Amino acid sequence: MRVAFSLDSKDALRPIVDVPWPAQTPPPDWTDIVPELGPKPGDFVITKHQWGAFHGTELDLQLRRRGITTIVLCGIATNIGVESTARFAFEYGFNQIFVEDAMSALSVEEQAFTVSKIFPRLGLVRKTKELLTEILPV
Repeated sequence: MRVAFSLDSKDALRPIVDVPWPAQTPPPDWTDIVPELGPKPGDFVITKHQWGAFHGTELDLQLRRRGITTIVLCGIATNIGVESTARFAFEYGFNQIFVEDAMSALSVEEQAFTVSKIFPRLGLVRKTKELLTEILPV
């Protein structure tokens, strides 16, 4: 999963809000996935244009076609992109595992609230080491 917008940014949302996002110009390679993370042969890459990974993408279709019923979530913005994706995934019936030490928020308070109050109602919350111990054979 990655996020990207058109060169003119006309596909980015611009609703009226109390706290607008600061203007920013990301570096040209900001949508590149670092080689250590993939993609590997057989992986599919979804480009999202909103906070959540499901809205306006083919993520749901691609997961269902592959018979995937459980997703592992981590990311840059715990209470923004990760939480938005998680709420859609819950409504679509996916099982979810949240890797709490592989995501971050803009503040400690935002991170703590989402990880302790929201995610346990949507799936399982685990640390990276716990997740790897549960899914990798010994």
